[in-house]
Amino acid sequence: MKLALIGYGKMGRAIEEIAIQRGHQVALIIDQHNLDDFKKESLHGIDAAIEFTGPHSALSNVQQLLEWGTPLVCGSTGWTDQLEAMKAICAERNGGFVYSSNFSIGVNLFFELNKKLAALMAPHQEYEVMLEEIHHTHKKMPQRYSHYPG
Repeated sequence: MKLALIGYGKMGRAIEEIAIQRGHQVALIIDQHNLDDFKKESLHGIDAAIEFTGPHSALSNVQQLLEWGTPLVCGSTGWTDQLEAMKAICAERNGGFVYSSNFSIGVNLFFELNKKLAALMAPHQEYEVMLEEIHHTHKKMPQRYSHYPG
């Protein structure tokens, strides 16, 4: 599979390493040093783009990739207030689009654990429970989830 990486920070580099190990080709990398290369012509022959930038650029990147008809995986956060509009563009273009605020297996297990804990604690109004998850020490902002009964 020929991939384009949109964003080449820690996640972009990690994705590149894993993709190559699994026999994929990273044919295009876009970061702040070559933004002019982010154009439809540069994506010719690309099977899918993986977008991991940040809230400052993710929405416009997602929108542009969908409009160009490039299948896309997005792991950036801070843009999903516009998710329904992006889904509409994807449907209109009959495109492919996968997104998540977090692709970490550990974090997704934590999400499920938090749901189960909330259900278990709901009848016990006298308790206040808070969980904190920090899945790596270099994360810009730790994700915090809490459940307050009631």
